[in-house]
Amino acid sequence: MLSSEIATTLGGRFTIKNVYPFSFPEFLKAQGIDMSDKNAVHKFYPEIARNYEIYFRFGGLPELAKISTKREWLSSLYQKVFFGDLVSRYQIRNDYALRVLVRKLAESVKQPVSFNRLANVISAAGKKVSTDTVIDYLGYLKESWLIFSVENYCAKLADKEANKKHYFVDNGLLNLFLFDGNTSLLENQVAIRLRQQYGDELHFFQGRTEVDFYLPESKIAIQVTYSMQDIDTRQREIDGLVELAHSFEIKKCLIITKDEEETIPKSDVEIRVMPVRKWLLEDSNQIR
Repeated sequence: MLSSEIATTLGGRFTIKNVYPFSFPEFLKAQGIDMSDKNAVHKFYPEIARNYEIYFRFGGLPELAKISTKREWLSSLYQKVFFGDLVSRYQIRNDYALRVLVRKLAESVKQPVSFNRLANVISAAGKKVSTDTVIDYLGYLKESWLIFSVENYCAKLADKEANKKHYFVDNGLLNLFLFDGNTSLLENQVAIRLRQQYGDELHFFQGRTEVDFYLPESKIAIQVTYSMQDIDTRQREIDGLVELAHSFEIKKCLIITKDEEETIPKSDVEIRVMPVRKWLLEDSNQIR
């Protein structure tokens, strides 16, 4: 049963507990690596690094921990969700349009995309759809736990609703649609973890400055970039955090990368640069 069906059947006599795919420490535990040992990172560093690459590309669905044919299993799972939880359940006749929508969402995972833009892309691909249909399809994808959406904190109401970022609930499912998608997988992985920890507090910030993730109540700002080696990229990520910290009270500024680590004192703001693997492990005991 989907959440809307539970609500209809049980009325107010239930509470919702969202169950996510394995976190990185849970994934390591399934591989026999116990991260409760305070020296585990040093003792098992090669195994942790190797398993992270698997986790990064194939996600944390529990069945994958012991399966060698990971991509084939993920493809089969997606087809089951697509035809069972989407096409059949919602009686979708234009399944081609739905397929194109999912592919476009995967392609656009790092950028906000409007309902109108999605409708135009699908129509240009050969199956004309209305904006209303796109809105319905996005709702179905969320109900089926394929995607979740993040709003722009500083936007007006209409723009908050119409121009969201859309992320996949698992990196393995996203990776089915990507070619050389390292940057998208990295940001998607950070989004999943933040959503699990902070729920609807998770936003992005796009106004005079741009910050990938902003948590207003917790006063945390996070940028995500695969590498800081490019000078322009480095400056853009730093400037976004500094400008936001000058406009709002920010207690923690992070830049999450694939492998790089440093501390950047900038003006009156200290920015910590962390490799994603370390951030996922360090953050593992902070789920609320």
